[in-house]
Amino acid sequence: MEVIVEDLAVVRGGMRVLEGVGFRLEAGRALVLRGPNGIGKTTLLRTLAGLQPADVGRVAPGPEVMAYASHADGIKATLSVSENLAFWAGLHGVGSISEALLDFNLEALEARPAGSLSAGQKRRLGLARMAVTGRPIWLLDEPTVSLDLASVGLFAAAVRRHLEAGGSAVIATHIDLGIDGAEVLELGPFKAAPPEHDADFHEAFL
Repeated sequence: MEVIVEDLAVVRGGMRVLEGVGFRLEAGRALVLRGPNGIGKTTLLRTLAGLQPADVGRVAPGPEVMAYASHADGIKATLSVSENLAFWAGLHGVGSISEALLDFNLEALEARPAGSLSAGQKRRLGLARMAVTGRPIWLLDEPTVSLDLASVGLFAAAVRRHLEAGGSAVIATHIDLGIDGAEVLELGPFKAAPPEHDADFHEAFL
């Protein structure tokens, strides 16, 4: 499914951080967001996901076809690995979790309470949770945090399979995931200009 973003401005803490953002991402393709810490990658992804409103601009399609994986893994500590995935799969009408367990090397952990997992295992479970939504557009914010090299490879392979099936992905990451044909969007040129201040206003409070 194609993603279309036109003249988008996003806000953090009441101030614009990015403006004029625009791109078209065809089905089966990945877009990598690049830029220094604090430039607004997370804010942009949250806006695309519909978790916060855009200041101006257009995003299509809507959040109902997007799955967002943030820095938080979004898992229930008291539920087992399989129970966590079954909950999300059931919520989104996806029947089986077996593929996600296999793709993220969680089969040996499926009966273990999620709260007892290591940081890397929790991260794999969080990414598997996103995969079982069945949604065609993945929005991923630094998805490889806490993952070792082998797990990064598992994640990249899962993204490639998603793209081959006609899905698309927008990924904020500083590492090369080895995804052939991935486009890169540098966010530096879209950094919002600092707000102009009224000199008379400041002088009144000196």
